Amino acid sequence: MKKCNLTLLISVIIISIFGVLMIYSASYIWSEYKYGDALKYVKNQGLFLIIGIVLMIIISKIDYKLYLKKSNLILISCLVLLILVLIPGIGTVRNGSRSWFGIGSFGIQPSEFTKLGLLIFVSKYLAYNEKATKSFKGILPILGILMLVFGLIMLQPDFGTGTIIVMSIIGLLFVGGVDFKYFIRLGIVGVIGVVGLILVAPYRLSRILSFLNPWSDPLGSGFQIIQSLYAIGPGGLFGFGIGNSRQKHFFLPEPQTDFIFSIISEELGFLGCLIIITLFVIICYNGFKISRNCNDLFGKYLSFGIIFQIGFQACLNLMVVVGLIPVTGVTLPFLSYGGSSLLITLCSIGIVLNISRYK
Repeated sequence: MKKCNLTLLISVIIISIFGVLMIYSASYIWSEYKYGDALKYVKNQGLFLIIGIVLMIIISKIDYKLYLKKSNLILISCLVLLILVLIPGIGTVRNGSRSWFGIGSFGIQPSEFTKLGLLIFVSKYLAYNEKATKSFKGILPILGILMLVFGLIMLQPDFGTGTIIVMSIIGLLFVGGVDFKYFIRLGIVGVIGVVGLILVAPYRLSRILSFLNPWSDPLGSGFQIIQSLYAIGPGGLFGFGIGNSRQKHFFLPEPQTDFIFSIISEELGFLGCLIIITLFVIICYNGFKISRNCNDLFGKYLSFGIIFQIGFQACLNLMVVVGLIPVTGVTLPFLSYGGSSLLITLCSIGIVLNISRYK
């Protein structure tokens, strides 16, 4: 047993602290207007950051093979929470989605815990059923559970989180050695499924159309992406300086959440964006390096899945913010406001740090 990967640990702490700073800068105008307290969001996020860092360090010292033994229990608990949150009176509605358990002024999002729980279960399955993954029949149990989880999340609805979970598991199956021809079949099923989801909820079609031409409805479905581009464009090389964003003055809705990168770009310019992207690259590089060097299959798959999920979510958020894909409602890991997201992401990194301790 050796020391954990310090580069990964330090990079995560730096980007998380920077995230709290930017949440304050992005939110104090809206927070003062809505709650009469300019520090409302930053206090909540700061509390979750402290708890998250403590948990990350504790988890980095707990043998990751414990999750292997408890993987079934973890997955069942996540499924129960996904069902409970759909029940009126237990789950609360925020921004049109019944995705939260309200606890005072805080909210807990069970889908965030499911992202990690499903990775643990699939990593165990791949480690113990290596030969089964060579046939389509062998991966059917994983696909069945994946569709169940995706269905429960879409009932909330939360298409962004559902997409991240599906793509994370597909990435894990790919490195697990599943034949590429099965991914073609899954892709066809996925396209049919997306068309079905658009037909069921026409607002998704309006999001796609607004993505193609946001100025066709500048005060409606295209408003958020247009304001995001107005924030990114003038930032230049060094930006306007921390605290000097114009778009957070009631132009860009809830700038501390999904579109916090727009405010970073406006206030810190290209240089600030480059620093953030570099930190994500360092985190992903070190995470994949830990996965590659791990001789235990469960540890290898789990560390890869966690880092791939974080990297994919970051890429998805950045593509939305710069207008490359339609708005999905996905947060930027470590940086966007959201206690559940930050907490579970830091705990996930704690697991990867523990895996890095083993040769």
